[in-house]
Amino acid sequence: MFHWLEKNPFFFAVGVFVVIAFAGLIEILPNFAEASRPVVGLKPYTVLELAGKNIYKKDHCIACHSQLIRPFKAETDRYGQYSLSGEYAYDRPFLWGSKRTGPDLHRVGNYRTTDWHENHMWDPKSVVPQSIMPAYKHQFTNIADIETAYAEAVTVKNIFGTPYGDEFQPTKEAWEAYRPTVLAEAKAIADDMKNKDVKEAVANGQIPEIVAMIAYLNRLK
Repeated sequence: MFHWLEKNPFFFAVGVFVVIAFAGLIEILPNFAEASRPVVGLKPYTVLELAGKNIYKKDHCIACHSQLIRPFKAETDRYGQYSLSGEYAYDRPFLWGSKRTGPDLHRVGNYRTTDWHENHMWDPKSVVPQSIMPAYKHQFTNIADIETAYAEAVTVKNIFGTPYGDEFQPTKEAWEAYRPTVLAEAKAIADDMKNKDVKEAVANGQIPEIVAMIAYLNRLK
C-alpha cells in the first residue's frame, strides 16, 4: 500500500493531510475545551452588574471601546494581563468589540475608581481633557431596569447552567426577596459617590443607571 501511495503523489498528499488534520484535532480540541472553562475564582455577574452591562449595550459603549486585550507587549504594557477565554465564560453576549476610539476596558476595574467613573460619565473632559467622549448625564437620572436583569440571571441559570443560587427563581416573590441584596450592593457604590441626587435615589429604593454602570465597570478586572 505504501509503495502505491509513493507512486501517486496526489493521494499521498491527501493521506498526509488527513493524518495531520486528525492529529491536530486530537491535540487542539481538548485545549480549546479547557480554555473555554471559567477561570479559577470567576463568578457570574451580580444582578446589578448585569443591569450595568445592559446599560453599556444600550448606550452603545461597544462602538468605541473593546474588551479584549491581545497578547502583544504594546497592549499588555498599557492595559494589563491579556484576556483569557475562560474570563468570558459567563458573558452572553461577548462584548469584545473591534473599535478603539477609546481605550480597551477589560481591566478598567484595576485602575479606575467609582469616584473617577462618576466624574468621567458626568463630564469626560474633567478627567481626560483631550477626550471626545460625550457626557452621559442621563444615567444620573434614568432608573436602571434591575428586574429585567434579575430575569436574565434566572434565564441563563435555567438554560445555560450558570451557577446562580437557589434564590434565583422565576417568580415575583423570589425577586422581591432578592431585591434588598441588589439595593445593598447599590448603596455601597453610592456611598463612594458625590452626587446627592444619586445617593437620595438609592436611599429611597431606586437605582440610577450610573450606579449599575459603575458596578459593571468595577467588575472588569
